[in-house]
Amino acid sequence: MPSRIEDYALIGDCLSCALVGRDGSIDWLCWPRFDSGACFAAVLGEPKHGRWQIAPASEVRSARRRYRGDTLILETDFELVDGAVTIIDFMPPRGEAPDVVRIVEGRRGTVFMRVELIIRFDYGSIVPWVQRTEHGISAIAGPDMLRLVTPVELRGKDLTTVAEFTVAEGERIPFVLTWYPSHHSEPEDVQAELALEDTESWWCEWSARCTYKGPWREAVLRSLITLKAMTYAPTGGIVAAPTTSLPEQLGGVRNWDYRYCWLRDATFTLFALLLTGYTEEARAWREWLLRAVAGSPAELQIMYGIAGERRLTEMELSWLPGYEGSRPVRIGNAASQQFQLDVFGEVLAAFYYGRRMGLEVSDEIGALGRTLLTFLEENWERPDEGIWEVRGPRRHFTHSKVMAWVAFDRAVKAVEHFGVRGPVERWRDIRDAIHEQVCREGFDAGLGAFVQSYGSKALDASLLMICPVGFLPATDPRVRGTVEAIERDLMVDGLVARYATEEGVDGLPAGEGMFLACSFWLVDNLYLMGREDDARQLFERLLALRNDVGLLSEEYDPRVGRLVGNFPQAFSHIALINSACNLAPRVVGPAEIRSER
Repeated sequence: MPSRIEDYALIGDCLSCALVGRDGSIDWLCWPRFDSGACFAAVLGEPKHGRWQIAPASEVRSARRRYRGDTLILETDFELVDGAVTIIDFMPPRGEAPDVVRIVEGRRGTVFMRVELIIRFDYGSIVPWVQRTEHGISAIAGPDMLRLVTPVELRGKDLTTVAEFTVAEGERIPFVLTWYPSHHSEPEDVQAELALEDTESWWCEWSARCTYKGPWREAVLRSLITLKAMTYAPTGGIVAAPTTSLPEQLGGVRNWDYRYCWLRDATFTLFALLLTGYTEEARAWREWLLRAVAGSPAELQIMYGIAGERRLTEMELSWLPGYEGSRPVRIGNAASQQFQLDVFGEVLAAFYYGRRMGLEVSDEIGALGRTLLTFLEENWERPDEGIWEVRGPRRHFTHSKVMAWVAFDRAVKAVEHFGVRGPVERWRDIRDAIHEQVCREGFDAGLGAFVQSYGSKALDASLLMICPVGFLPATDPRVRGTVEAIERDLMVDGLVARYATEEGVDGLPAGEGMFLACSFWLVDNLYLMGREDDARQLFERLLALRNDVGLLSEEYDPRVGRLVGNFPQAFSHIALINSACNLAPRVVGPAEIRSER
């Protein structure tokens, strides 16, 4: 049985990442980039598919862990009857061959330790050829090579590398695992202690750039560090999550690959970075966005690979049992080929707000924006798959139309505020036509609320965007009616569901957790409506769902009290940052900026 999702902490080097369990086990490790084949995949099933555990051999009385200050260096303390030991885990951001460094530090007495290393490339399917080296072992399979360097004597047992050693008070014993292409020469050795110093300095310097000084600064900064860790430094792309197929319902089939970059994250991400002082990261993200979407607007995808790759073919890995029996395990994402109107609004809003908040604008951005608008003029009335990527028939989703309105509204504002060239009168006419249609077809007078799609009676948490994007003001009774209806019908244990997932409504079996970003959106709406006490109360409730090292997954299942979905989830942490900025006194938050009319 794998550890619970919330039992993991993240380490990373802005090239790749790993998940470390409370028990000292690394169960998910991708090389050399987020969407490459994992060499440890136990978090998706059984340990036989790969793991690297370093832990005390005798009974542990207590275990406690934390990140070292404002860094991504994880420290796990194990207390035993006759001793105490700390494992220090980190990935040095050296920008070459990715490394995982683990230092075992004796703090009290003498502790007997055990090591188990099961290397399985290509998502647990390939057993490598392992050889002894002068200072450890090497493991090769096709294009992949791993090297483990340690003073501890290792031995092979049943296709597994094992070892036993003791660590006394004051001793520090290093382990360095390095990936590199098998056809390359060996990279330079990493000196564990020097790497620790360099990594701590790197993260401390990065964290010191944070300009957010409001309440909940620890939660905001930890979320920013998590976003940085999920950034692929060479391109600036930020993955939605570093994992695949962690289930939205334990034992269910809603298991998707989130190791890609979603366009709908664009504006939210820009706000989170720019409002907290990370202009360089915001610029890199926007440049990734520009490169990814360049080309024919008819071929615009909702997501891309971390370098802008378009072919994200979905397949199922039949040899993996799935996390807690949640199958199938998928890599790739077929939703990349869906038609979703809302991404046009997000891209154009990101370009507008980048300029609005001080990022320089190139001629390419202006030209691309006009091209996207030309396409949208002729296609905004088409049905689509919507923000939640339903695998059922296309519909006229209300949120999609609202975001089409956003595209033309931001284009008009760019002309009015910045002198951008374009057919502004035509854009105004289309903007007004979309607004009139949404208010006529997307609002149900009987319910007193906007609905998921035209002609539907269903509610949808994406409707919480109507006010924050400026489509209607918070004082409009239709906004208040929608928020109240969502509070009444889509909330479970104080958290917001995306929509009612009855059997077949979205082409999948019923059931999932509460989508955490939606609850943060409700926080923003409550704030804009003047219900600040309610907003803060809900925000504090959401903060309490973070695990012990401040991480959030995609969803939370209140029925079993568990984090579910891919982990950690960028969208959840981005929403946390933006809501904190909204609630912070004397800070102009993203909801106020976006809702300007």
